[in-house]
Amino acid sequence: MTETTGTTGTAAAPPAYPQARSCPFQPPAGYDSYRAEGPVSLVELYNGRRVWAVSGHEEARKVLLDAATFSSDRVHPHYPATAPRFEAARKVRNFIGMDPPEHTVQRRMLLSTFTVKKVNALRPGIQRLVDELIDAIEAKGPTADLVPDFALPVPSIVICELLGVPYTDHAFFEQQSRRVVTGTTTLEDSTDAFAQLSSYLDGLIRRKEQEPGDGLLDTLIAEQLVPGHLSHRDLVDIALLLLVAGHETTASAIALGVLTLLQHPEQLAALRADAALLPTTVEELLRYMAIADGVARFATVDTELAGHRIRAGDGVIVVISTANRDDDAFPGADAFDVARGARHHISFGHGVHQCIGQNLARAEMEIALSTLFHRLPGLRLAVPAGALPLKEPGGVQGIWELPVTW
Repeated sequence: MTETTGTTGTAAAPPAYPQARSCPFQPPAGYDSYRAEGPVSLVELYNGRRVWAVSGHEEARKVLLDAATFSSDRVHPHYPATAPRFEAARKVRNFIGMDPPEHTVQRRMLLSTFTVKKVNALRPGIQRLVDELIDAIEAKGPTADLVPDFALPVPSIVICELLGVPYTDHAFFEQQSRRVVTGTTTLEDSTDAFAQLSSYLDGLIRRKEQEPGDGLLDTLIAEQLVPGHLSHRDLVDIALLLLVAGHETTASAIALGVLTLLQHPEQLAALRADAALLPTTVEELLRYMAIADGVARFATVDTELAGHRIRAGDGVIVVISTANRDDDAFPGADAFDVARGARHHISFGHGVHQCIGQNLARAEMEIALSTLFHRLPGLRLAVPAGALPLKEPGGVQGIWELPVTW
């Protein structure tokens, strides 16, 4: 039985986590060594700390489901930071970095906003937005960079309207969000970006207290802040999470989804021939691309996982990109198949921390991708795929640019 204390040791160093991708929709080649060691293995973080990498799908779901044994508490010193920027995130207290029951209380405040029924009511507005953006792309064409012209504004505008955040401020919060989620961001830059976003949202919430609107933040002010269920700082931290996560991850998923389909023309042709494949296409993209490379936990008690003794305090990284490529869960997992039906992927997590905005993300991806390929049937890359600048390891995965023509 293998054991570790989760600290720097004197033995030969295990492989690093995270690692850089050489292809934007493929796991890093170095992650093959994780899988070669089995579903659970040792890896080393940037600061020399050794933690457990969980690469097997079954084992990953087990960790994510057991919030009592594997904690998400980012404030706790045992929580493993996978990049320097995560040290700054420890100071931001919202439900994504909490354990039940504290996590449950905050999450319940938001659940009704992101139900399938509520998201379906947003679909006509998302469709109008997507059509307007493609109108502008066509008018400016025949070339475009789909990241700033399409993939980024779709979720950014939608989350602004949902929260009640002025989209006129998008250049500011998109820039600061990018500093927060980029893998190579330094601790100093990340701390400054969090501070600027917090200051902005603090001011916005205070203005809304005086002049209420009709966004989610206004609802939370009336129903949670005023009665004293949330403090002002609590609401600022929740708003920061919703604003950043609500556009950065989906923007990457849309851009990378376009690229993945263009690089698999036979699968794109299958989708074009059968619109009923759209939902399974989105699920397969989510599985295959793994925009969030991994999520961190730490063990609260001694436990065992896949024959390894996990000590209380040990760090654990659920490596989503490899768990989603587990052949036991997804036969032929390294193949991209739009008809697969991969709903049991863990790109949105699993258990109590499963992404609260997943229904909205699916709707945005379905509408954006189906409309884009319908409106621009000749869409193709304007540069070689290998020339696309990739996002750095340790952050949201994807590409910084997507030049296309049609």
